[in-house]
Amino acid sequence: MISVTKLLGGPSYFGDRLRYDASSSKQQHGTNTGSGPVVVWNSTKTCNLECIHCYASAKKSKFPGELTTDEARAMIDDLADFRVPALLLSGGEPFVRPDILDLAEYATQKGIRVTFSTNGILIDDAKAKRLKEIGVTYCGISIDGAEPRHDVMRAKVGAYKETLKGIRNCRKHDIRVGLRFTLTSQNVDDIDSIFKVVEEEDIGRLCIYHLVYSGRGAYLSGIDLPNDQKRVFMDKLIRQVDKWNAAGREVEVMTVDNHADGPFIYLWLLENDPQRAPQAYDLVMRNGGNRTGVAIGAIDSFGFVHPDQFTQHHIVGNIRERKFSEIWTDPHVALLEGLRTRKEKLRGRCATCRWINVCNGNFRARAEGAFSDYWAEDPACYLTPSEIAR
Repeated sequence: MISVTKLLGGPSYFGDRLRYDASSSKQQHGTNTGSGPVVVWNSTKTCNLECIHCYASAKKSKFPGELTTDEARAMIDDLADFRVPALLLSGGEPFVRPDILDLAEYATQKGIRVTFSTNGILIDDAKAKRLKEIGVTYCGISIDGAEPRHDVMRAKVGAYKETLKGIRNCRKHDIRVGLRFTLTSQNVDDIDSIFKVVEEEDIGRLCIYHLVYSGRGAYLSGIDLPNDQKRVFMDKLIRQVDKWNAAGREVEVMTVDNHADGPFIYLWLLENDPQRAPQAYDLVMRNGGNRTGVAIGAIDSFGFVHPDQFTQHHIVGNIRERKFSEIWTDPHVALLEGLRTRKEKLRGRCATCRWINVCNGNFRARAEGAFSDYWAEDPACYLTPSEIAR
């Protein structure tokens, strides 16, 4: 994650102390440190929607063999002992699981910070109230554009209105909402409607996600925003964040899944506002880039462990056979070890890029989706040859 707000000189938020600490780039979670990574648990593959860009290929049907409540509790026990800093409950749609609030409460009682990634539709007033009571402080809720565009991408008429209800229920009970927007060529022109929702609904966080080619998204690389248009979009986003910062509006704006954004913001400042550039450079150099297999890992609804939530076809173990903590710290798990020493394996532009220590090779899932090569260059890097030249 890249904090556009922070890089532009705006206020700091909770995650910034982890993201931009002086030791951030050297963090090796779960590798002789005594603490685990942030864990995404795709708690079910069932969803009340069938979104066209779903990385988990979720469906409305039920899937046999998913972790039971007791198995999920055992998983949480291990994650607590492993000192994971946060557990992100995702899906499918996590609120489809009837025991999800009980499991969220169990995790918070174990000292784990619990957050949700959801389409928001199933968050009625009672659920929002319960979330607040058990200590869930944050829900990431997705909107894909203005109402017509959102309903098309979510494959349901009325989905937009139902999601807004979920957002408002969270805000009513003082649960922080992060509005999530996945950027594509089909919805890039809807970004102003997203800015409007942030302002009108008093939303404190906006996360712009770059498309990752996995799940159903693997077949949608053709709708990824072309790289030259990513630069235009980032220019617009930077100017919007500057407006919010200048107005004193407390909106934490993040970009996710493309670490080219960090150098781009620094280079933008170097050209447009050189006085702010040195601070941005310092923060960018601290971050360390993509942390797949290092500071983030994933467990799916069947107990399989993956380097992150976007690489579900790569399995490194199953918690029904070994604890997550044992899998994550096993030096003989080849893919995890490869990710922790990835710089020597990267090919193409990534291998010779001047920003290699900043982005850490960006997203391997996207490289594999585009080139069938896990260590190839990330095709979504939009920096020019002169900008990456050493």
